[in-house]
Amino acid sequence: MPLRLAVKDITFYERPVTFARPFRFGAVVINATPQAFVRVEIEVEGQGVATGASAELLVPKWFDKRPHLAPDQTVDALRRSLLIARELYLGHSGFDTAFGLHSACIGAQVEACAKEDIPSLAAAYGPAEIDKAILDALLRRVGVNFFDGMAENVAGIDARLSPDLRDDDAGQFLVLASRHRLDRVPIRHTVGLDDRIEGEGGVADGKENAGARYFKLKLNGDPEHDAARLIRIGKELATLPHEYSVTLDANEQYADIAGLSVLVDRLERDAALMPIMAKLHYIEQPMPRDVTRQVPLGALGRRDFIIDEADDSYDALLAARELGYRGISSKSCKGLYKSIVNATRIAKWNDVGGEYVISSEDLTCQAGLAVQQDLALGALILIGVPHAERNGHHYVDGFGDTPATEAEAFLTAHPDLYARDGNKIRLAIHDGDLLTGSLTTPGFATSVHPDWSAMAPLAQPSPRIPLENAV
Repeated sequence: MPLRLAVKDITFYERPVTFARPFRFGAVVINATPQAFVRVEIEVEGQGVATGASAELLVPKWFDKRPHLAPDQTVDALRRSLLIARELYLGHSGFDTAFGLHSACIGAQVEACAKEDIPSLAAAYGPAEIDKAILDALLRRVGVNFFDGMAENVAGIDARLSPDLRDDDAGQFLVLASRHRLDRVPIRHTVGLDDRIEGEGGVADGKENAGARYFKLKLNGDPEHDAARLIRIGKELATLPHEYSVTLDANEQYADIAGLSVLVDRLERDAALMPIMAKLHYIEQPMPRDVTRQVPLGALGRRDFIIDEADDSYDALLAARELGYRGISSKSCKGLYKSIVNATRIAKWNDVGGEYVISSEDLTCQAGLAVQQDLALGALILIGVPHAERNGHHYVDGFGDTPATEAEAFLTAHPDLYARDGNKIRLAIHDGDLLTGSLTTPGFATSVHPDWSAMAPLAQPSPRIPLENAV
């Protein structure tokens, strides 16, 4: 049963995260970036107050890849997205459901961010993080875990942002999804563009891939370079002692349909690429988001393509489907409610013979709150792709710069998700899987909140001025 709440306070913090190795995707290399933390206080109508939390990396040059912007400028845009959303959420008067509050603010958020030249994908970041923290507080107040709370549609998700659905569609989907939630979620091991391929530390090294049976391979947009690299990776994966599957992710690097067609033709015709092609599940976000919205896949629709960066609105999946795409990614940094709405759509389409997927793609999930909340979301809604990309644990050394006492608290509370490795606490991967049992605690997949005293307040960037308005 949906509950109503009012937001009393929202506070932002951040903490540096240093990478153990560089991660290159698209045109950017990340060696370090801050992680944002959100703390909210809500009052649940008739039931008192509660505190909730969420966390996510402030990743440069993903939400906004425009070349004229420096990486730090794109991080500041995410901070502005948070700050703009805070004012909107606190300015919403009276009690409302969690989803009702989100629905009331998301349009104004996108509009306000556009005035500062912040695109829709980055605009959604602020509400996404606040929504997770609000849901955590709501579930804690009523003493219910995420999966049971979603089965009861405690957030009140309806069709006001998705007129192609009925008001009760999401609630019905969540009841069924909660009955089939994944107890184990296989990891999909990401191979970044600068990652080693052969030998020790390469893609087939069990110490490196943690026993993964699924692999996500980054592409750089040059079909000849990508094909040559995939041949090398395929040779290594073919040596694994177990079955494997792969996905490909271009992060918008293929400029147009012509270049993408060259890659697909090579994949289909080159025998040296058979170890990849025979195991390929889908290709993710090959072209820039603006091209994706305008260009039908045409004959390429014979392959499975999904969108990711082009998922910047509640109707993005509908538009992509008309253009020949077969699915969409779920990332809690893009919005948990949008993920649930999209999963509801895909379930309905597949009930009448469709073959669509919703995948769990990691971008910003570090050990602690972020990985747990996104993992729980994936365990609930995955359709057609029962594995989740988890490059966060691969590129950061355990809990990274998190204080040791905080990491210990997460280990104690969630011993199936973390393990001690010498003087580090790391994500615990069991035969290539993550376990979700301890996520069934009251709240949004966590019984622990971070040490707020060990963080700095979120940096306060100045509002951005669009280029056309600059003097």
